[in-house]
Amino acid sequence: MPTASMSTYKLYYFNGGGRAEVSRLIFAAAGQKYEDIRYERNEWSSHKSEMPLGQMPVLEVDGTKLPQSLSIARFLAKQFQLAARWEPDETKREELTKKFLAEELPKHLQNLEILGKLYDNGGSFFVGNYLTWADLYFYEIGANMLQLDANRLDNFPWLKQNRA
Repeated sequence: MPTASMSTYKLYYFNGGGRAEVSRLIFAAAGQKYEDIRYERNEWSSHKSEMPLGQMPVLEVDGTKLPQSLSIARFLAKQFQLAARWEPDETKREELTKKFLAEELPKHLQNLEILGKLYDNGGSFFVGNYLTWADLYFYEIGANMLQLDANRLDNFPWLKQNRA
């Protein structure tokens, strides 16, 4: 059985950060070489059928393809000793994550909902009727958040409607 450092890794994703960025950061923190395979959006349709679940990111380890960004990040963290090393620490991490998602994130989303309604001037962007980096930023963090919970924005109608 190959060790983590002996294995070959290929990470498939679009040409940009997004859902693969945490995995790229793990590789960098571990000093682990990997092949970073990036597709342009117009190339995706010809590669979609090669991916488990027909989506990316995908991590290929010694020929086996693993889907889902959070699963990939957890796997890599364990491979490169970046996961909690003591079971109670892992439990604490899980509890902190749950607490943040249940208690803190809704407060921040509520604030964004209020600000969006306040400054949109009847438009569908955070600031009036034109796209700004704030819209792009929320789109990006929203993608990661919705991957954890597809219904996360259900209580925030302005954010849900205008994120698309």
